[in-house]
Order: sequence, then structure tokens, then C-alpha cells
Amino acid sequence: MKTVELYTDGACSGNPGVGGWGCLLRYNGHERELSGGEAETTNNRMELTAAIEGLRALREPCRVELYTDSRYIEQAFSAGWLENWLKSGWRKSDKSPVLNRDLWEELHRLTQEHEVSFHWVRGHAENEFNNRCDALAVAAREKLAQ
Repeated sequence: MKTVELYTDGACSGNPGVGGWGCLLRYNGHERELSGGEAETTNNRMELTAAIEGLRALREPCRVELYTDSRYIEQAFSAGWLENWLKSGWRKSDKSPVLNRDLWEELHRLTQEHEVSFHWVRGHAENEFNNRCDALAVAAREKLAQ
């Protein structure tokens, strides 16, 4: 099974507002950049979309090392939030509905097709790949804002 690195990031001007997402897939010396945006969205939706689109781009089941600067995404998996949401019928611990359920359901489905490990990286720091994803997300957002 191939091991792929996936870096992701989202950006939003206003929250909600115009947003963009970007991701970078790395495998065996090859790189592929993807990006897009939405006219009315939130930063969390763009973070989730970046992860989803990166996983969707894979043509076969892979081991995926997914790097995100979103604690929202990383902790949903590492702290067991997603597992609890599934058990509770998409309710948070305070019994309120989970936001962005549509995207969480798709991300969950995609993580069943691949072996995904989530890693948190500090945003806007020394990680060149996260910074490239940020630039992709911002460029996609700016293109929509024109």
C-alpha cells in the first residue's frame, strides 16, 4: 500500500465569508496541488473541504499521513470526538447538533477507504508545505472575492 503525505489548509475572509482551501499531495517525489473556494462559507468548512478533496484525489486505497493546522480536524480524530458524534447521532456532549455534519460524514467515509493518520502542525510557521497550502487557499479565496 502506498504512503502519501497530504497537507491541507483553509482560509476565510470573514467568518462566514469568502473562503478558499488548498491541499498538497506528496508521493514518491511527486507533488500535486489542488485548491478551490466558496463565496459564502466558514473557515472550518474550508479546512474540512481541503482534507476531503485531498483524500478524494487518491485513486486507490493508501496510507495517508494528513497534516493540518486545524485542531478542529485533528482532535475530532485523536480525541475521539468523531467516534462520539457517531454514537450520539451527531450530537455534541452538550446535546447540540454537530456543525458541518455533511462534511464530517464525507470525511469519515473517506477515512474508511484509506488508513489515515492525522497530524497537527502549527499554522503560519516553519512548515513549508503547510505554508504552500495556505497560499493556495488564500489565492482561491482572493480569486472569488474579485
